[in-house]
Amino acid sequence: MTAAPTNPFTEHVGKHPGEPNVMEPALLADPFSGYGTLREQGPVVRGRFFDDSPVWFVTRFDDVRDVLRDQRFVNNGATARGDSVEDPLSRLMETLGLPEHLAEYFRGSILNNDAPDHTRLRRLVSRAFTARKITDLRPRVEQITDDLLARLPDHAENGVVDLIEHFAYPLPITVICELVGIPEADRPQWRAWGADLVSMQPDRLGKSFPALVEHIHELIRIRRGALTDDLLSDLIRTHDDDGSRLSDVEMVTMVLTLVLAGHETTAHLIGNGTAALLTHPDQRRLLQGDPALLPRAVHELMRWCGPVHLTQLRFAAEDVELAGTLIRKGDAVQLVLVAANFDPRHYNEPERLDLTRHPAGHAENHVGFGHGMHYCLGATLARQEGEVAFGALLTRFPDLSLGVPADRLERVPLPGSWRYTALPVRL
Repeated sequence: MTAAPTNPFTEHVGKHPGEPNVMEPALLADPFSGYGTLREQGPVVRGRFFDDSPVWFVTRFDDVRDVLRDQRFVNNGATARGDSVEDPLSRLMETLGLPEHLAEYFRGSILNNDAPDHTRLRRLVSRAFTARKITDLRPRVEQITDDLLARLPDHAENGVVDLIEHFAYPLPITVICELVGIPEADRPQWRAWGADLVSMQPDRLGKSFPALVEHIHELIRIRRGALTDDLLSDLIRTHDDDGSRLSDVEMVTMVLTLVLAGHETTAHLIGNGTAALLTHPDQRRLLQGDPALLPRAVHELMRWCGPVHLTQLRFAAEDVELAGTLIRKGDAVQLVLVAANFDPRHYNEPERLDLTRHPAGHAENHVGFGHGMHYCLGATLARQEGEVAFGALLTRFPDLSLGVPADRLERVPLPGSWRYTALPVRL
């Protein structure tokens, strides 16, 4: 059972018959079937975003991947629509109850920028996420994982422990905070802020986002007096050497984006993936019998139960014909990853969880991490954390089982997301 969220967007549901809204109960309760129905209705379907603005849903694998790498579709809606049209971000800020002066921290984000700014910002941090850097980080990931699993039995009540609270969240937030340079004492607060930011509830957002921005400014002021070997110190050095390469606002938003994106999605990949393995005993046995399958297994779990179902909006920078539909300049496009990752035109039996589906050594055969210019910067780290987490968890607790029936697992009812509020397990 999933409680209905308290937010200002549900009032728009049903206003436009024939145009599905991302807040519709059917899409929130079962996005796999709901967006699957849209995919079979057509490759491009007219619908509504949660603020009631019109969007084009793109649902099929080839079309989604094409748009992700097509630079005629941009992330900055103001640029695509022109100065004479209301900025979509300003409208969203107003709906969420956030003051306009904080909008610059959204506009300065690498997620909302396009080339050349996106390229510049990505280059400044990409060296921290190279394959070699992530490989060098693996022993530390394994150590954190082992420490968390060793303490897991201490958290059990009546033989049941919440795996998300005591493992799936602490692992990635510890890793990314150490990489970026967030003090250990601040990490619980970051987790609370992260939950507020994805809640879509204005009362929580209105308090947490300003506090988070001020916290990062203060962290930068403190760290500037004692630079260390972490990504935050690297960003400060870059800013102080040449402010034109990285502005003050961009530095704050980079820290915010890396830390939140670096733990929220990975935590729920671990949670979702564990639930999937525990409800598919044949696949679990396959993985336990062949640990070398872990890299392929993480790809399949990201496809089958990845935590991100919708990308942020893209906007047509010019008129574009897509799958026979004319997308006008300035129109918003919503790419539906969950529909693309279950597209029967691309996969045989897409509903079946198959840890051997993705051939070893081949290019990524799903869009769980996106594609093209905005491909997830931390994908290599997320995959590594998933491999380490699933492998160590099933090795240390070979008899792991769900602590409640699968149909009683509760989810956070957010559009475009699949995440459990808790994952009770018996060790």
